[in-house]
Amino acid sequence: MKIDILLGLQWGDEGKGKIVDVLTPDYDVVARFQGGPNAGHTIEFENKKFVLHTIPSGIFNPKSINVIGNGVIIDPFILDKEIEDIKPTGIDIKKKVLLSRKAHLILPTHRLLDAVYEKAKGDRKIGSTLKGIGPAYTDKISRNGIRVGDIDNPNFTEKYQEARERHFKLASMYDPEFIQTKIEGLGFEEYESIWLKKLDLLREFERIDSEYFIHQAVLENKKVLAEGAQGTMLDIDFGSYPFVTSSNTTSAGVCNGLGVAPGNVGKVFGIFKAYCTRVGSGPFPTELMDATGEELRKKGQEFGATTGRPRRCGWLDLPALKYAVMINGVTELKMMKVDVLSGFKEIKVATHYKINGKLTDHVPYECSDENIEPVYKTVPGWEENLENVYTFDDLPQSLKDYILFIEKEVGVPINLVSVGPDRKQTLMR
Repeated sequence: MKIDILLGLQWGDEGKGKIVDVLTPDYDVVARFQGGPNAGHTIEFENKKFVLHTIPSGIFNPKSINVIGNGVIIDPFILDKEIEDIKPTGIDIKKKVLLSRKAHLILPTHRLLDAVYEKAKGDRKIGSTLKGIGPAYTDKISRNGIRVGDIDNPNFTEKYQEARERHFKLASMYDPEFIQTKIEGLGFEEYESIWLKKLDLLREFERIDSEYFIHQAVLENKKVLAEGAQGTMLDIDFGSYPFVTSSNTTSAGVCNGLGVAPGNVGKVFGIFKAYCTRVGSGPFPTELMDATGEELRKKGQEFGATTGRPRRCGWLDLPALKYAVMINGVTELKMMKVDVLSGFKEIKVATHYKINGKLTDHVPYECSDENIEPVYKTVPGWEENLENVYTFDDLPQSLKDYILFIEKEVGVPINLVSVGPDRKQTLMR
């Protein structure tokens, strides 16, 4: 049995959480393979709404086991909040979630450094979520990280204090008054004290060597779904660098983030919105800085699930989408939020870029809004409300044509269309 992958093809916020939740009944294991609490996967059902930051989105299916893989970074303070939000459902999270011993921890000083670095950048800030993601991955790559498996080590306190002192020295170079930085609205020492106590929470979970666990699941012909966070255009190698996240958000990240051999990868599900959004700084060729962009934001409730920041909105970018499909080897597409476009008489789609007077459909090395002019194709919109549409055949013809146009341009079938936030508002094609 091969492992299937589900990931985002844009700048994140594509609706991955909902689709994992919809697909989970077909899977025995759902495993997060990268990212941390900078993710915000929203799931809605039975008039309830949950936002998951670290826990895999298969948590609400009674049969699935959920694995937080070695490529994920964990903040026990945020994980505890997440668990408290889910508790009213009656789900026994500690029996349904397994932690990789090799997953790295986000220390209080990582969040401190994140805030200090971002402040020091001034107008050149990248729009960090301030969750300590970059500094935690930096420690991991520089071989200074602390992992989940270390919390049971007798020298944990010594390792923690060494990291704390090292981070303090770094922070003082950027801001002499760094210790006054607030985290979660708390002074540093107060936050740190709570964080250290939350380590006991991690000890209540079963901690595993996730690479062996996933390998055994494959040998036993169990169905495994690898869940990605953020989006392809935020990948550390292939995204719009330097305005990216600190991990590999592409399908290749599954191999490192779960210990999966490339030959064991099966289907790759690519999630994308019928338009585009982005949170934070960085290039966004099709961004709409007008009333249309504001209408998309309001209708789509485009505010960050993690930060609450308003998302930048724009038309669908086909060069970027085709690039993401190529990089990931996408085999099936899932199209989200088509209901948000209801009411637009015309819809634009960027089919090419014009760069220095030359037409291209390639994403350039130096991607900035100043040197890219999107070239649009205008297609008819639709007026119909999609709230009570339950089959693909019942969609307005102009929406069907829009879907077929994208499918033809990208060269991969769109076999799922989402017409609303609830899991029931999902049309299989």
